Amino acid sequence: MAKKQRPPISEENHEKDLEKEMGFLDHLEELRWHLIRAFVAILVFAVAAFLSKDFVWNTLILGPSRPDFITFRLLCKAADALQSEVLCITELPFIIQSRKMTGQFSMHITSSAVIGLIFSFPYVFWELWRFISPGLYRKERKHAKGAVFFVSLLFSIGVLFGYFIISPLSVNFLSHYQVDPSVVNEFDITSYVSTMTMLVLASAFVFQLPVVVYFLSKVGFITPNVMRTYRKHAIVVILVLGALLTPPDPISQVLIAIPLMGLYEISIYVSAFVLRKEKEALEKAIGKPKHVT
Repeated sequence: MAKKQRPPISEENHEKDLEKEMGFLDHLEELRWHLIRAFVAILVFAVAAFLSKDFVWNTLILGPSRPDFITFRLLCKAADALQSEVLCITELPFIIQSRKMTGQFSMHITSSAVIGLIFSFPYVFWELWRFISPGLYRKERKHAKGAVFFVSLLFSIGVLFGYFIISPLSVNFLSHYQVDPSVVNEFDITSYVSTMTMLVLASAFVFQLPVVVYFLSKVGFITPNVMRTYRKHAIVVILVLGALLTPPDPISQVLIAIPLMGLYEISIYVSAFVLRKEKEALEKAIGKPKHVT
């Protein structure tokens, strides 16, 4: 009697079977090592930032608090070209001080950790992606090809936008704002660092909108028509989000809302691109109908 042959196992089912063979503790162990390597990368950059105290604090962190910061110098050049002194910022009327005995030391550690996270973000995300991607089907991994590159690129652009645009203009607005001339602006170092951190990281993460829309379009949750239909509602949500992610001043809120609106419009084209590619793949799979002559 002929022996029954088992039906062939597809590559996708085979990958899933391999995943099932790994127990819960095995997954935790694998995740632990990915997190350890990511933490080591953050720690390396954080230690480097901690040891480079003069450059990190004098140039990077305190740079936007001085009129000679590159953003302010470019605004002054623009003011000269436009023959308008409004854009030129020559004074930031505030001082930064530490009111706690451990204030400067704790902020030195905190700022080093944030800088470590920012500079190691591409590697950290790559480690997390290495843990997630084996659980995806081959088709899903194909769709997510380049995810690490685009996420890291948008994160870096967001950091630069937050640091060179939002932060200095927000500092300028808040330093000039007074409820009464008798009240002097003397900002605590904790408040200054936390505000800078919030502005830069908020900008970095909101710049991930096109990536989020790409994956939501892949699963059919979002379409370009829906995004166009609810554009006005999205603008309201963006303004509210800008108010939540930034300090309570209109300059920061507007500055974070403008790129968000631009990213929203770009995301519409991203969603349309995804749907077009899906349609082309479907037509290729089923074959185009033959024309009757």
